[in-house]
Order: sequence, then structure tokens, then C-alpha cells
Amino acid sequence: MRGDERFRIPPALTVPIGLLPAGRRRAALCGAVALLIPVAACAPRTAESRPAIMDAVPAEFTSADSAAPVEIDGRWWESFGDPLLESFVERALSGNPSIGQAIERLRQARAAARIEESDLYPQAGATFGAEERGIEGAPSLPARFDLGIDVAWEADIWGRISSESAAARAEYRASAADLQATRQLIAAETARTYLAVVEAQAQVELSTRVLATYDELIRQLNLRVEAGVTPQSLAALAITDQQTARAGLEQRREDYQRLIRRLEILVGDYPDGIDTLAASLPDVPPPPPAGVPAGLLDRRPDVRSARHRIEAAGFRIDAAEASFLPSLTLTGSAGTSAASFAGLFDPLTLVWSIAGRLLQPIFQGGRLRAQLEFREGERNEAIEAYAETALQALFEVETALAVDGIIANQETAFGQAAQAAEQATEISTLRYRAGIESFFNVLESQQRALNARSAFLSARRARLFNRIDLHLAIGGGLEEDPAITLAARNRENADQ
Repeated sequence: MRGDERFRIPPALTVPIGLLPAGRRRAALCGAVALLIPVAACAPRTAESRPAIMDAVPAEFTSADSAAPVEIDGRWWESFGDPLLESFVERALSGNPSIGQAIERLRQARAAARIEESDLYPQAGATFGAEERGIEGAPSLPARFDLGIDVAWEADIWGRISSESAAARAEYRASAADLQATRQLIAAETARTYLAVVEAQAQVELSTRVLATYDELIRQLNLRVEAGVTPQSLAALAITDQQTARAGLEQRREDYQRLIRRLEILVGDYPDGIDTLAASLPDVPPPPPAGVPAGLLDRRPDVRSARHRIEAAGFRIDAAEASFLPSLTLTGSAGTSAASFAGLFDPLTLVWSIAGRLLQPIFQGGRLRAQLEFREGERNEAIEAYAETALQALFEVETALAVDGIIANQETAFGQAAQAAEQATEISTLRYRAGIESFFNVLESQQRALNARSAFLSARRARLFNRIDLHLAIGGGLEEDPAITLAARNRENADQ
């Protein structure tokens, strides 16, 4: 076998049906129809392969207490009980540019599917022409008017065009899943950023209190140095700690300013700062049921998108294989030509033709074979991408479930440490007022209490983040009809 000669089918055959005698023309048309009847039922097959990851998925998550049925909370951020958090997420879902880009990609995928589908139907075009000729110094020749219509149609004998159309539709479904995944990611990122801003604000307040304790400590030490009770070196060490605490406060302020502007960008606003925020972090809501791994792979939009792209790649392989087979193109034209415009509509001036063209590729320098190899590599890449996406989805759920209890224990420990340190501060203060304990011990206990409270805030924020990660990992929610999404964007563009 040489070149693209793969199926040993006769070479190209051109049949000018419209130029045959009437009897033979009818016979040729009947033959063409007879050729199409047995192959018109040939539907495109998809070359989709089963990813190996599907055979290794367990019946339930190893880190879950039970395989409880999943009840997807499409508006999971409302479970945190923070109206401001809900407001920011809603604004992000309606104004984030990344979501707008995903909607436009969906629009492009839908248009691409329509373009591919249009090749299944005949293509027709009309022509009109007028011409006047003459020679200088001689009478003008009569004007000529031409009116015609041309029709062309490639019969989808082997399903090549249907396969290309099916691939485009699969890409459209993948884009719809990508839109849902983008909406989920933006909702989660907005919620995480909002909670990080609230924590940063609380950390700034704590750092301010820590610095205030150092200021008071240094004031007391300076008095004791002046009285000759305390050496100057101890006051110098306290100043070192004070300036370190001041630098820490400025770092907290920097973090807060960066986060607050990041939050504004997520909701699509100009980053000029936000004044209204919650006073404290919300309580951690109960975890949602994770369900079973097989259900996760059907529910996660990024996994569904990867699966649709395997389907699209399979259909493209079908189309590449069909390119080796003959193609049948039917063309027809009809038109009139007359010396006057009114004469164009005289039936006696009508000229028409019908032709059929059967083309079998023989040698194209290996292009068709390379095209098939390219499509097979594309399909294999899509399978590996699906496996990677599925493993990442399973990893995210298993990890969020596994560390949930660990982070909860950390939060509990830091909370108890903060309470104990705050009780120690109260006792030290009472003992200082009674003249039993030095003021230095009071300030030291206050610093420990503030540091423990700061660690508790970080642990609470980590638990809240992990709860968001779990909601994002189990997928589902924020599902929207792509047609409704595109219609809304069309209305928005029309209003603008």
C-alpha cells in the first residue's frame, strides 16, 4: 500500500448527469439515489475508549464516614450565615470577567457546531448580472441580463460530515461544563477571599493590641530604668521586640490591603477599597455528604468536560477514517439569459444542468494518513487528560475529608490555648493590682493571649477554607441551561 491508498476503491469518477441524454440521465439519477439509500443509514461511530482510571475507582471514599446520598446545595455559601459573604458571591457570579469569557467561549462553541451542521445540507446561491458591450464608433451591442441559481450538496455517504458535526456538538457540551466549572471556581475563590479579608482585619486588630502592650511595657521599663531598678539593656531588648511587633502589624496591614482589592476584582469592581465587612469569622457549617466516587465523576463539571472532549476526539477519528473513502458531490444550476430584464422570466430561456461527482482519494502525499494519526493522538491525549482530571477530583475530595478532623482539632487546641492564656492574663492583672506580681508578667501574659488568639483565627479560617474546598470538590450546583445563559448575554449586548 502506498500513500493514502488504504481501502483499494476505484479512482475518481466524474459524472456530468445534466449533459446525458434524457433516458440515461434518469438512469444515472436513479443510480445515484440507489447508491445513497444503503449508506444513508450509516451513523457515525465514536472511537471513545474507556479510561483506565474508571476500573480503579473504589465503591466509596476511604475518608468518608459513610456513603450517604449526595444532596447538592447549589447555594452552599448561604450555609455560612453571613449576608455580606452571600452578597459578594452573588456579585461575582454576575460580574466576574472570567465567567463572561466562559460564556463567550460557549457562544463560539455553539456557533462552531452550527457551522459544522450546515455542511449536511445543500448549499444554494443566486446570481444576477447585467452587461452592455460596444465598440467605439459602432452601434452598441444588445444588453444582456443573466439570472441563475446554483446548488451543491455533498452526500454524507460514510458519515464524515455527521462525525464532524457530532464532534462540534461534543465540544459545545464540554464548553457548557467548563462554564459551570468556572462559576463554581469563582464562587469558591470569592468566598475564600472574603473570609481571608475578615481574618486579616481581625489579625490587624490583634497586632495593634500586641503593639499597644509593648508600648505600655516600654513605658513601665523606662520608669524603672530612671529609678535605677531595671538595667538599660532590658529596656533595649523590649524596644527590639516592640519594633518587631510594629513590622508585623505593617505586614498584616499590607496583607489586608492586597486581599481587599483582590476581592473587589473578583466581583468586577474597581479596586479602591471596601469599608463594610463582617466583624468576625462565621461558624463552620456542617460538612456536606460526599457520596460515592463514581457519582463524583458524573457530577463534577471539569470531569464531564474532559469526557465530552474524548467523545469529540473519537468522532474526529471517524471523520478522518471516512476521508479515505469516496465522496459524492451533487451540483445543479438553472438560469436564464436575455436581452431584456423582462425576458429573464421567459420559460423558453431557461437552461439547467445536474451533475454528480464521485471522488476517491488515491495519493495525497500521506496527508490523510497523517491526519488520522493526528486525530488518534488527539484522542489518546484526551483520555490521559480525563484520567488526570478524574484523579485530581478524587484527590480533592479525599484530602478535604481526611484533613477536616485534623484542622478541627487544631482549632479546638488553639481555642483552648487562647482561653487559658486570657484567664492567665486576668489572674496576672489581679495579682499585679494586689502588689504580688510585676507588671512585666502581666504584659507578657497579654502577649501570649493575643498570639494564641491569632493562631485560633488562622485555624478557624483554615477550617472554613476546607469546607469551601469540599463543596467545590464534590461538584454540582450552579447548573444553568446554556441556552438561557447565552440568551441573557445576547440581551445584555443588545442593551449596550
